[in-house]
Amino acid sequence: MGRQELASADAVAAVHPVDEMLPPGRMSAVALQHVASMYAGVAAPPLIIGGAVGLSPAQLTTLLAASLFIAGIATLLQTLGVWRIGSRLPFVNGVSFATVSPILAVVEAKKGAALPLIFGSTLVAGLVCFLLAPVFCRLVRFFPPVVSGTVITLIGVSLLPVAGNWAQGGNARATDYGSLGNLGLAGLTLLAVLLFNRFLRGFLQRISILFGLLVGTLAAIPLGKVDLHALSALPVFELPHPFAFGAPRFELASIVSMLVVMVVSMTESTADMIALGEVVDRPADDRTIAAGLRADGLATAFGGVFNGFICSAFAQNIGLVALTRIRSRFVVALAGGFLVLMGLLPVVGGLVSLVPQPVLGGAGVVLFGSVAVAGIRTLSKADLSVGSNAVIVAVSLAFGIFPIAYPGFYHALPEQLATVLHSGISAGCLLAITLNLLFNHLGRGREIPPAYVPEEQIVALGKVDGLSEHV
Repeated sequence: MGRQELASADAVAAVHPVDEMLPPGRMSAVALQHVASMYAGVAAPPLIIGGAVGLSPAQLTTLLAASLFIAGIATLLQTLGVWRIGSRLPFVNGVSFATVSPILAVVEAKKGAALPLIFGSTLVAGLVCFLLAPVFCRLVRFFPPVVSGTVITLIGVSLLPVAGNWAQGGNARATDYGSLGNLGLAGLTLLAVLLFNRFLRGFLQRISILFGLLVGTLAAIPLGKVDLHALSALPVFELPHPFAFGAPRFELASIVSMLVVMVVSMTESTADMIALGEVVDRPADDRTIAAGLRADGLATAFGGVFNGFICSAFAQNIGLVALTRIRSRFVVALAGGFLVLMGLLPVVGGLVSLVPQPVLGGAGVVLFGSVAVAGIRTLSKADLSVGSNAVIVAVSLAFGIFPIAYPGFYHALPEQLATVLHSGISAGCLLAITLNLLFNHLGRGREIPPAYVPEEQIVALGKVDGLSEHV
């Protein structure tokens, strides 16, 4: 009997934290944290696009429900995996915000006929992503710590303005945007997260973000920031309808625009998978990245059929994994299940949408900042005393931050090029890869091995265990 117990203990110890199955209560709490931290990012693009097209409230609800449903399907594909589809990491997927700008350009040109063109182009972009995944995944060899650390830092830095916008209210046209009330709610939420993180222990400390969101939302009710009446206008149950806005149409110009956005999203997803692989101590190799990109492509094509948009990684959830130190992919799979449920039951989705944007902004400071910290930790593994490495980081960070600090920095460039460079993550990533090849490989008389994953990179981000204890 003693031997059996020892063997059972060894089997439990052999389970990687990514494959760990948590008790239902703990799993649900952390899964809800993941949903709460990414909900605004999923909801914003369909709300912006639907408003630009002039959709009715019922049509807008359909568009939002479709985005939630597809985000859930994409997240389930990434976490659980089917065949060679899905990274099998705690990887959250949803609508890429990079789609908004080119889609608004299509809306401006085509007016009411825009959505069928958008969904047709999205369908094509998803299929192209699925087919090109095995080729694109080989970019992993070009991500040593000097590159991956720069990109991960840019991911965190590029998300901080999002937290700032949420903290002010999320809508720059609103009369109370940036008001003392909004900033106060964000500050209260941030303070609550910090206090819970400081004084709670164990599992309760790991869901301090959820507690902070709860405190902020409760404080917002007497201030009139929580619209409980909005729930009554939502249908209880609604199945997604294929091509609800008309049969898809295909035009070369809109397809090219969506393909550019797809490449941007694939670049960001590749960087995010590498970052997440390091956070969870399971480095993302070529096969993992190819499988993850296939999930992106399949979910995007599925979105083209069911009224959704291009799917990509949600970097804020990587910050949540790093902060909570809960690395189970089944937790994130449950979050994907919740998203599917929210897409089918708009009333359930409406409950999460009750969390005011200033409250999300306060929590976002910790979430997004922790991603930047993880990038800095990765950079510490690169030898920055080597002059070329310091130059690579300096120039790449500069070009990655330009479009964040000055959103119109690339406005005079051709539209397709500006779309790529407008993403600080993509601009910094492409430049870091190019400069690393120029300084560290070309003319050095050595080749990059086919499966090059530096040993330092494996440790770089996984050692964030002390992060939540020192926030």
